Amino acid sequence: MTRRAASADTRETDDGSGAVRRLAPHARRFLARRSGVLVRLALWSLAETGQAFLVGQGVARAVDQGFLAGDTRRGLLWLTVALVAVLLGAPVIRGVFAELAGLTEPLRDGLVRHAVDRSLGSAAAGGPGGTDRAAVSRLTNQVEIARDSFAGLVLTLRSFVFTAAGALLGLLSLHPSLLVVVLPPLSLGLGLFLVTLRPMAAAQRRALAADEALGDHAARSRAALRDLTACGTGPAAARRGAELIEDAAAAARVLAGWAAVRTAALGVAGHLPVLALLLAVPWLRGRGVTAGALLGAFTYLVQSLLPALHTLMTALGAAGSRLLVVLDRIIGPERPEPRPERTRAAEPERAGGLRSARAPAATRTEPALAAAPRPAPGAGGGAVTARATAAIPRPGDDAPHLGGRPADRARTAAVELRSVTLSYGVRAEPVLDSLDLCVAPGEHLAVVGPSGIGKSTLTRLVAGTLVPSGGEVRVDGREVTGRPPAELAALRVLVPQEAYVFSGTLSDNLTYLRPGASRADLDAAVDALGLGPLVERLGGLDAPVRPAELSHGERQLVALTRAWVSPAPLLLLDEATCHLDPAAEARAEEALARRPGTLLVVAHRLSSAVRADRVLVLDGTDAVCGTHDEVLDRSPLYRDLTGHWQGGPARRR
Repeated sequence: MTRRAASADTRETDDGSGAVRRLAPHARRFLARRSGVLVRLALWSLAETGQAFLVGQGVARAVDQGFLAGDTRRGLLWLTVALVAVLLGAPVIRGVFAELAGLTEPLRDGLVRHAVDRSLGSAAAGGPGGTDRAAVSRLTNQVEIARDSFAGLVLTLRSFVFTAAGALLGLLSLHPSLLVVVLPPLSLGLGLFLVTLRPMAAAQRRALAADEALGDHAARSRAALRDLTACGTGPAAARRGAELIEDAAAAARVLAGWAAVRTAALGVAGHLPVLALLLAVPWLRGRGVTAGALLGAFTYLVQSLLPALHTLMTALGAAGSRLLVVLDRIIGPERPEPRPERTRAAEPERAGGLRSARAPAATRTEPALAAAPRPAPGAGGGAVTARATAAIPRPGDDAPHLGGRPADRARTAAVELRSVTLSYGVRAEPVLDSLDLCVAPGEHLAVVGPSGIGKSTLTRLVAGTLVPSGGEVRVDGREVTGRPPAELAALRVLVPQEAYVFSGTLSDNLTYLRPGASRADLDAAVDALGLGPLVERLGGLDAPVRPAELSHGERQLVALTRAWVSPAPLLLLDEATCHLDPAAEARAEEALARRPGTLLVVAHRLSSAVRADRVLVLDGTDAVCGTHDEVLDRSPLYRDLTGHWQGGPARRR
């Protein structure tokens, strides 16, 4: 498509002219099949024309031929005629509504059939996502909006056409000069209103699109807040949000401007004819217009013509726009769901905020250890403290390394926490209280504890996505608090339970944190993590990935393989294997432990703790750290957790 053609297509989408052309054939066929209903509706509406005509005539003749001529009886008789004409409007309206059902109900039934056919066709075609997620909205809300808007529009257009015909015929019968005074301002207001229809529709569509874009960005950013912070794309997301807010504000200002023009059109059409008639009274009297004719003209304007015109303008501006949009969504060309763009952590500026598509968040199930008993309430305030610091060596301590690897005092600790305290509120009990921890380079540490004790909080502190209330957190000798996101991304990789997979190729997902990775690196990662079956099923590393079509376990394997490829020396797994079976979990953790660097795992099963060099137990009172056998001997909570994992009481060794 050329740029000019694309621009023209955009204009059609904005002002609704394209939708009108698409819907016009359907509308003609629908109305042609119901010509009988239209004829009966027109006959009832002709009665309304007569009613409007008689009301003004009755007032004019009551004044000229009755009261001003001294014949009160004749004047009252003509007023009675006007009153009867008004009262006869009730059966006329009843007949109109009875015929209206012959148009609105077939429209509703046809729209429902079309919506069902489209939804079933989409499901049978097996498109992305498998189902048409907008079908329920089309079958319920949108169909009813179309039915109600169509009914209101038919009533309004019919009322205006036939009422205006009766009123204008009445003005002409009273005196032709009355039309000369009334028609110009009436036509001016109506013309000004019609001129605003197309730009007003365009402004409404732009405002709606801007509002939807802003809401979509906010929802995606909120859902991916952890990833944005960990990958350093938060500032870009904020800039994109500011741009969308400005776009929405600009669209709202344009819409308000056209709304002001429409209000002016209503004022011109609704008030200027009456004002013109008042100013022209001397001129009309000079041309032989009687007092009764003038009162009859005012009656036509105030009681019939202007109310019908005002209702028409309101209906066309509101119901007409809604009807056009909804019908185009239901029976217009099917629009594919937009696929969100992917975001690379290494390219925060190109991300434009949050253009990536997160897979639907995995339902967060309580891990096996969540059912383990929590510490007694009186055991210590619920915070993890550092009473057992002797079991958590600091870099300067002379204690041997508990994981079986020799302590190297000359090497910088991979992870170090110095008297770290964290509270989620000024008066809240601390989740972690004066915790000291040192993890050596290349070490594999498992963190265990009951659900809600602070394991995820610990990983977020080490990752730098959470600021401690007190103390210091260091990774590779560098304090993480306040460090730029790009530097944090080079130091560690945090893999949460909700695996992050975006729409793109499988290779794009695996090189997300290392764009320059070679094919050999990817092949090694796939082989190490056991991702081969998924690669084969998708059709290779260059095959497209749709997150919604992957299981939770497959998404976790992709995220773990991406972490293996990453150049960061520290991997943080926050229950990142909870959807894998035990064999797949063991293979993944062993592969990540063999990878050069340090591994910190929030354990989901006992096997994760047994595989680790050391185990850190967070129990709400003390932090106990050591090998599996040592912690089993020193921590009653760990013995309880081990017994729960194994399905029976644990033996002390």
